[in-house]
Amino acid sequence: MPFSLPAGGRFAALTLAVALSAFATTATSVHADTTAYGPLPPRNPATASNGTAGMHGDSASSDTTPYPGPGTGKISYSRTALASACPTIVVGADGYVVTLCTTIFGQTPTAHLIDPANGADLASLALPKGSLFGGVYSYLDNNDRLVAVDGNSNLVRIGHHRGGSGWTLTVDRSTPLAGAVPAGDNIVGLAPAWNGKVWFATTGGVIGTADTDTGAVRTVATGEGVQNSISTVPGHTAVATDHALYLLSEAPDGTPVIDWRAPYDRGPARKPGQLSWGTGATPSFFGPRDGTEYVTITDNAAPHENLLVYRVDAGPTPICATPVLTQYSNSGTEDAVIASGRSVFVTNTYGYPYPALPEGAPASQPASANFDGGLSRVDVNAEGTGCDLVWNSSVKSAALPRLSVADGRIYTVSVTGPTGSAGLNTFASYHHSVLDPATGAQLTSSFLGIGLVYNPLQMTGTTGPDGTLYQGTETGVVRITKG
Repeated sequence: MPFSLPAGGRFAALTLAVALSAFATTATSVHADTTAYGPLPPRNPATASNGTAGMHGDSASSDTTPYPGPGTGKISYSRTALASACPTIVVGADGYVVTLCTTIFGQTPTAHLIDPANGADLASLALPKGSLFGGVYSYLDNNDRLVAVDGNSNLVRIGHHRGGSGWTLTVDRSTPLAGAVPAGDNIVGLAPAWNGKVWFATTGGVIGTADTDTGAVRTVATGEGVQNSISTVPGHTAVATDHALYLLSEAPDGTPVIDWRAPYDRGPARKPGQLSWGTGATPSFFGPRDGTEYVTITDNAAPHENLLVYRVDAGPTPICATPVLTQYSNSGTEDAVIASGRSVFVTNTYGYPYPALPEGAPASQPASANFDGGLSRVDVNAEGTGCDLVWNSSVKSAALPRLSVADGRIYTVSVTGPTGSAGLNTFASYHHSVLDPATGAQLTSSFLGIGLVYNPLQMTGTTGPDGTLYQGTETGVVRITKG
């Protein structure tokens, strides 16, 4: 889950050094096969195109894209400096890039419009500030408007418009949700339903739907914390609390109905490299038939977390609980998974030194640990009755990777050099890296830069229809193209 940083936690200056050469990574293949990736989940009619509609690509949170990335050859890149951490980057039908960022100083949520031709910041709009982690999840609707929640618990639709004086960003529509949010609570998760309503979840465990045409809001309380976003496919919504995975649907009046609840092993404590005690993953829908048969999260079991996969139509018993990232003595994640076809890819953030935590986050056990990185691939068997670990990889990903089903590559930002809390923002080197999803091997690595300017903070990149990859960083957006 992405975040912003307090001003006091910043370095006043960045010392640049000669880039460390990218190290060759290896992958341990158990029984890698040639399983095809995809299909993509169905496109939600209330969003922009799959791959560019939200932080996790689509409302199913598959973290896939239908577009090829920059590939394994020579790349070019430029940086848009925004003095902000930018977790959500979306691309509309008109090709313009919209990002929701949080400023370094003041921690103000701010929307930016970016020119796809050169990465220029064309316009910005600051929103009322809420909690540090509230409002970071947003999506682009089918009219190229950014849908987000501001600090006053208003569901806003932000449009970009061109006039005689240039581009502007404006709140085109606002729906109040404050009456459904308990005092001191904040909306954290947001996703569109298939019928035009919008699902939301609060950090205190209130799950609701909002009808932006009528203003009607309906809710149900779980009594459990929520720290990640929510996911939707036709007829189903998935929410992961800090105790359980919930599958929900709607009553005729829009009231959320809990179809099943699946408790998971939340472990003895929050692990280092996690932002909350419980799963660090937004639920992801996937499947080989239509991209919606299964839903998956990771638990927080110790010493190794498990990938949990459930049949959507079969209730709360998982078809598998597979240990992942077992190449290390401990594992855990604060990233969503990539889920496509029968394959799921899990990223290790155990030990990653997040410089800010949600208010009230419990102490981690242990207090700190080395950040080893690494990924695992798990496949659901053809019968849908179990799962197998296919490979473990040692690639040290500093971002949440994205799978292109168009070119069959995983794109991420890897890191070399010192990866402690000081090292990540000073001497660590960041690289545009391409992985082979069949084996986990790193195919290529291209140097981007050093220190906080290029630190992606475990945020995910978005690939536009033209193959340009936009990666949010601690201080803005990096634009990566072929050649």
